[in-house]
Amino acid sequence: MHKTLLTITENSNNKSGQFFLIAGPCVLENDTMGFEIAETIKGITDKLGIPYVFKSSYRKANRSRKDSFTGIGDEVALTTMHKIAREFDLPVITDIHTHEEAFQAAHYVDVLQIPAFLCRQTDLLTAAAQTGKPINIKKGQFLAPESMQFAIEKVKAAGNDMVWATERGTTFGYGDLVVDFRGIPVMQGFDVPVVLDVTHSLQKPNTSSGVTGGVPHMIGTIARAGIAAGADGLFIETHPTPSKAKSDGANMLPLDQLEGLLEKLTRIREAIVS
Repeated sequence: MHKTLLTITENSNNKSGQFFLIAGPCVLENDTMGFEIAETIKGITDKLGIPYVFKSSYRKANRSRKDSFTGIGDEVALTTMHKIAREFDLPVITDIHTHEEAFQAAHYVDVLQIPAFLCRQTDLLTAAAQTGKPINIKKGQFLAPESMQFAIEKVKAAGNDMVWATERGTTFGYGDLVVDFRGIPVMQGFDVPVVLDVTHSLQKPNTSSGVTGGVPHMIGTIARAGIAAGADGLFIETHPTPSKAKSDGANMLPLDQLEGLLEKLTRIREAIVS
């Protein structure tokens, strides 16, 4: 297992270390952009002492519209992620959507992520667990945090204790999400590291255009509250030019704003663990 993943486990167990960061573009848009983003974020996180996991989707399966961008091709994207991991000595994480994808992606990445809409899919959770990789399960927008124990138990029952749980907002009406920060300690009670997905928590889903909206000016607010509430990790999608991103641009953080935000968050973390 990558040394960063061991650090994440150790810090989450003793609650005295730095939070970890999962960050990157929503989806790989070409075979070069991911390298540029990973290099930038690694430089920032190394300076601040933040364990870092590079994130991107190799394929976007859960798109609102049929004509939405889904990826650059599975093999190209997965190979690119593997190259990023080797070039920058980073663990990498990507979404999977079927049990067949679990075994395919596991050959290239270090952590498998279960999308929120699929967090109750037993076959998918079991297949992911059987790869032996750490599994990050996103809590469904429709699910109470207490109910995440059953998704976590499915992974552990398959012989894999390396599970993370991610809060990413709860459905609030038809077109909004709300974060209930009580869910962080609730899910930590299941003896797993808990991540707050800052950017997806700020989505505005189900718009009439079929393109998900967002409120990115609230990223700092949600991130600060998450660290103050004791989250073990943060998930932040970021892009050099969110307005030109091919997926989820409306709720991504501009890459040049990430360092300033992380500096503030490390000070909050220091205050609550001192």
